[in-house]
Amino acid sequence: MPERDRTRRARRSTRATLESPLSATWQPAIRERAVLVGVGPGIADEDLDELAALADSAGADTVSRVVQSRSEPDPATFIGRGKLEELHHEVHARDAGSVILDQELTPGQLRSLEERLGVKVIDRTALILDIFALHARSREGKAQVELAQLNYLLPRLRGWGEAMSRLGGGIGTRGPGETKMEVDRQHIRRRIAKLRRDIKTLAKTRDLKRSQRQDSGIPQIAIAGYTNAGKSTLMRQLTGADVVVADQLFATLDPTTRRIELPGRRKAVVSDTVGFVGKLPHDLVEAFRSTLEEVGMADLILHVADATSHALDEQVDAVRRVLGEIGAGDLPEVLVLNKIDRLAGSHRARLARRFPGSVPVSALTGEGVEGLLEVLGERIPRPPVEITLLVPFGREDVTARLYREAEVLSTELDTTGTIVKARVGLRLLSAVRGFVTDGAASG
Repeated sequence: MPERDRTRRARRSTRATLESPLSATWQPAIRERAVLVGVGPGIADEDLDELAALADSAGADTVSRVVQSRSEPDPATFIGRGKLEELHHEVHARDAGSVILDQELTPGQLRSLEERLGVKVIDRTALILDIFALHARSREGKAQVELAQLNYLLPRLRGWGEAMSRLGGGIGTRGPGETKMEVDRQHIRRRIAKLRRDIKTLAKTRDLKRSQRQDSGIPQIAIAGYTNAGKSTLMRQLTGADVVVADQLFATLDPTTRRIELPGRRKAVVSDTVGFVGKLPHDLVEAFRSTLEEVGMADLILHVADATSHALDEQVDAVRRVLGEIGAGDLPEVLVLNKIDRLAGSHRARLARRFPGSVPVSALTGEGVEGLLEVLGERIPRPPVEITLLVPFGREDVTARLYREAEVLSTELDTTGTIVKARVGLRLLSAVRGFVTDGAASG
């Protein structure tokens, strides 16, 4: 085949790949065998436990771990020369098909490692992006993942090693992919521009819905937390919502919003959001900013943490760090220590002392959930205006709306209708003002 025809064919293949939706449900037929690598001062095997969990979520089995304690990574190959020889031996002795590193690598480091090891090399950022591609479901979620992948891919197009083809090759390939050196950079840039326009349009719809919820005066609660802390399980326990619950990292990408009734007939809206993780790629935070804004617009953050984790303090700090990045660091927070059904009483007591004001729960069994609801009822803001209304008989639609959107304090039957005392938001006040009795509205 002439060179010109091969180039055209490759470009058509690349264009079809980039314009197709992400393959969110694709799963490898055979799980890959991977060697994990970590470099840093005082690093140990157990420091790669989270990377192993990420690899498992992406469809890889960890067959070996290689760590090197050094203050700075090698600028050429990330890992030092001696350890590189050890890594090469481990890869081929264990018949591994990929090497996964616990930090983001430069394009040059990726290329050098692939040339020396002869297998696919994936850094932490590519791994997380791959898992996001696997779990994205909504149009917005898929577009955000693809945008982050393309931004990651663009500076790395030149000189991938001969060991791999990035199109359809397992972990690190889901989503847009690449066909070696024949990728059309200009087409990728056009695709990035289109994705940004699409996300902006989709964000307008989300903003409209969010604005309607805020205008209703109903308090907004955002569930946030480290990935796999049990946020979706708690969401289901609180609201009965049919949300994805899986023992996998990043099982939830697309936010779910549901209403909840708190003690005293108070209402709130609860949103489940994407899980956070340590060393979360900056491009990913940017790509999911519109989704994460759901947290920033909340009246209260329900911060869910895995009470059984050996890295509990680090995970709590990582979540708060990301919340600060998206402008939500100063919002009121309720820290929920989840999975206490797995802990002995003495361990629970120590956690209570370490995290004063936290609420222990088991989202799986329901233990502690009633107490959490009480705390939420105390912490969420009340509707700003207290009013008394006389709702005539035959206008039960008004009473029903008050129960849906307001905090009803009391009701009393009158000869002409129902006297209702309630606290309402400004939007609802405007709608029911005609039923307010004289002088009965107050802040």
